[in-house]
Amino acid sequence: MALQNDYQDVLDVAKNVGAKVEAREENGKLVIKGTVDHAFDRDRMWDQIKAKHPKWNDEIMVMLTVTHEEPYGVHTVKSGDTLSKLAKDIYGDMKLYTKIFEANKDQLKDPDHIKVGQVLKLPPKTIANRA
Repeated sequence: MALQNDYQDVLDVAKNVGAKVEAREENGKLVIKGTVDHAFDRDRMWDQIKAKHPKWNDEIMVMLTVTHEEPYGVHTVKSGDTLSKLAKDIYGDMKLYTKIFEANKDQLKDPDHIKVGQVLKLPPKTIANRA
């Protein structure tokens, strides 16, 4: 249970992206198995692992099946959300809000006007970070 406690932040990211996972400690490693909807969601979990856990290579094994081919993740807008806040939370850089706006031009006319309940596409980090 010690590793599961150490990697609770990763399990929290899994929950936030809607991953269906099972975690157990096996042979000195935390094994996380399950499914995620999009590769983007899987990558968010790996970003958390690599950013916060320097010994991850020795401590964790992740086996996730991606169920949808399209790369985009999604986010349902909640009260208080802004594109800048989402960009900061997801990509670590609030200036990347324009990438979220570009991916959602089919439903957004202005990046400052998003509505609670809207489902926004989130481009993968690799796309968002392109200049």
